[in-house]
Amino acid sequence: MRRKVTVIGAGNVGANTAQKIVAKELADVVLVDVVEGVPQGKGLDMLESAPVEGYDVQIVGTNGYDETANSDVVVITAGFPRKPGMSRDDLLIANYEVVKSATEQAVKRSPNAILVLVTNPLDAMCWTALQVSGFPRERVIGMAGVLDSARFRTFIAQELNVSVENVTAMVLGGHGDTMVPLVRLTNVNGIPLTEIIDQATIDRLVQRTRDGGAEIVKYLKTGSAYYAPAASAVEMVESILRDKKKVLPCAAYLQGEYGIRDLFVGVPVKLGKEGIEKIYELKLDASEQAALKKSADAVQELVSVLKQKVQKPAAANQ
Repeated sequence: MRRKVTVIGAGNVGANTAQKIVAKELADVVLVDVVEGVPQGKGLDMLESAPVEGYDVQIVGTNGYDETANSDVVVITAGFPRKPGMSRDDLLIANYEVVKSATEQAVKRSPNAILVLVTNPLDAMCWTALQVSGFPRERVIGMAGVLDSARFRTFIAQELNVSVENVTAMVLGGHGDTMVPLVRLTNVNGIPLTEIIDQATIDRLVQRTRDGGAEIVKYLKTGSAYYAPAASAVEMVESILRDKKKVLPCAAYLQGEYGIRDLFVGVPVKLGKEGIEKIYELKLDASEQAALKKSADAVQELVSVLKQKVQKPAAANQ
């Protein structure tokens, strides 16, 4: 039996995510959106690309959820995009209802699915999905660190004029201004970054990484990034569906790891067929630990606001 992935939200991120999944022949795809005709049209367009591109999977667009039944993975990208001058935090209340409804509808029909969240503000939306679904924490995962790390790697490769494939980096923490690029563990084919780039340049690249999403929003003016976010989400989906067990930085629900409890924070995890199969607890130095705590505190502020909205939270998750 072929695998099945539902992508909720047929905007730029969702449509590109769906396209990359079918192009890799990872699974059949159901593309869901509330706007009549949009998921149907985009789905059909992708399907008609199959003979040219050479992929042999099915993709269908719909405004409902019945077609999503028995999905292996549900990717939630639906929500309002960030606009110029708008922080991820501004999106909190607007996207809460969107993610809540999408999660309710999806898990009702796919109770064994793994949820991959992309909607911003990411960490708070993950918390929403966890509460609404009642799923164990291993099956609710946020896409943030893969994207942030990809941006950091890109900027380093550009600065050094080397292949991005040689650059290894990891960004932890919340998906926002307080993210924590781990410079100490960043290297270029094993060469520590601190040995080939001066500190002032490193600081500049770290800040550009933190501002990566805002930089693209500033250029686009009427939307936000979608190619790299989609590619990052698909890397996670592929690791799950193919049980590749990749170690990737993802938003995971921590229960004591790194001294953080009951929050989604970006940390390195092993992704396989069961979802998060292991959380790796790195030995951080004092400054890194302090930065991660600051990032977690920022996430806590958002969650505290959401908790006031949730009248009947789901039962505590394991």
